[in-house]
Amino acid sequence: MGLITLPTDIPWLSLIWLSLVVPSVLIGVIPNSQKQLMRIVGTGFAFLSLVLSLLLFLGYQPAAGGFQFVERLDWMPQLGITYLLGVDGISLAMLVLNGVVIFTGALMSWNIESRPKEYWVLLLLLTTGVYGVFVSLDLFLFFVFYELAVLPMYLLIGIWGSTRKEYGAMKLTMFLMAGSALAIIGMLAIYFGSGLRTFDMVVLARNVTMSGDLQRIFFPPLFLGFAVLAGMFPFHTWSPTGHVAAPTAVSMLHAGVLMKLGAYGCLRAAMWLMPVGAQYWLPTIAVLTILNVVYGATIAMAQRDAKYIIGYSSVSHMGLVMMALAAGTQIALMGAVLQMFAHGVMTALFFSVVGRMIYERTHTRQLPELGGLGKVMPFAAVMFILGGLSSMGMPGLAGFWAEFAIFIGVWEKYPLIAVIAAISIPITGAYILRAVYSVFFDEVKNPEFLTLPKLTWQEYTGAAILGAILIAVGLYPSVLTEIINTGVAPLARQLNDVIVAVGP
Repeated sequence: MGLITLPTDIPWLSLIWLSLVVPSVLIGVIPNSQKQLMRIVGTGFAFLSLVLSLLLFLGYQPAAGGFQFVERLDWMPQLGITYLLGVDGISLAMLVLNGVVIFTGALMSWNIESRPKEYWVLLLLLTTGVYGVFVSLDLFLFFVFYELAVLPMYLLIGIWGSTRKEYGAMKLTMFLMAGSALAIIGMLAIYFGSGLRTFDMVVLARNVTMSGDLQRIFFPPLFLGFAVLAGMFPFHTWSPTGHVAAPTAVSMLHAGVLMKLGAYGCLRAAMWLMPVGAQYWLPTIAVLTILNVVYGATIAMAQRDAKYIIGYSSVSHMGLVMMALAAGTQIALMGAVLQMFAHGVMTALFFSVVGRMIYERTHTRQLPELGGLGKVMPFAAVMFILGGLSSMGMPGLAGFWAEFAIFIGVWEKYPLIAVIAAISIPITGAYILRAVYSVFFDEVKNPEFLTLPKLTWQEYTGAAILGAILIAVGLYPSVLTEIINTGVAPLARQLNDVIVAVGP
């Protein structure tokens, strides 16, 4: 039984993505002079979407498992396209993550003065697309929402960003559009190769009629098409550049949620719908992910810009997610989803501290130019350290359980890869501790930093929420793992059945 019982005659999943379309329209008609009203409307509806996500999480029935709150409407039956929504344990965790990040990101956006109307509309539409991806069970609808989540990033970075923002926005867009082109090839291969002429992912997964040879041929474009957004090596170079160029809330969404869309697409579309192709290619992908994990951490260690440190750290941590997906065992998949959640909250916290609290006051992110900020911003120091400890896998925080589960799951399948990937653990500790010391505890480099403006209530509230979640999940991980397991268990069984049927 779920913790609460929700009425079944309400289209909950449609409401959750519409909850951000409505304020986009409302803000569009608010006079340009009413900037404060735009902030209130955007943040209020972002909070509403978070509440809806939590209601669905609490109302899910773990004992029943499977997809729940299902909505179905024939959209284009001639083409096999259906408006089909549903959530399981995997997508529920991602819904809550998206709700948390957009609400805290909205709080961090109250300082936007330039073209606030366009900013809020694009920010809310981007998050609408993210919600839509996580609730879609029709492959065509999935891709429509996926594109809606990706395309606003170009304008958000290009207009409101900093540090080579035009270059960062264009590089991000070109990489992600190339990934989308690959994903379309894989989608069409499933549509025609299955012979079912439907985009219904539940039907396609239950009746895998696509031949093994076709799966082996078309699994790579579908998987890699989404893996580009997950920052998988060697398609990761857009990510740190985009992180650095984006405004604070967009960096939070970019690292906190959008990179998870890529991993979610790899899991939900490629691995679920092409299990034979997955089993053939995942060992190769597992080897590539070592480069993500170790290379990302090593390059982060060499950075002097705090945002670049977080950006390459994200490449490394998302490498752990992809490595776990490549292992394909139940505990590895559970660890991957939990890592997506923990990393999403952690990086949102990092960017809220570095981007909003520090950079917008000091106008620098260079470690050699900072120092002594712990005296001026003790709260920011505590929040950054909390995020850093979670990133390092400190017991008692969310990141520990995610990484622990990943290494156990990967060891079951690829022990050597687990050993090599473990090299990233001390490197991560080194660059996190260096950043903490340089920014907050080193000697003051600029006397003006001792009189910086005080933090706002929005900054306190947003960071406190993110920090509290890292602690809560760290102390009581089963609040997430029990539900996540209901989603990953069927997929792990499906992958294992393929091994039994066709051999390793």
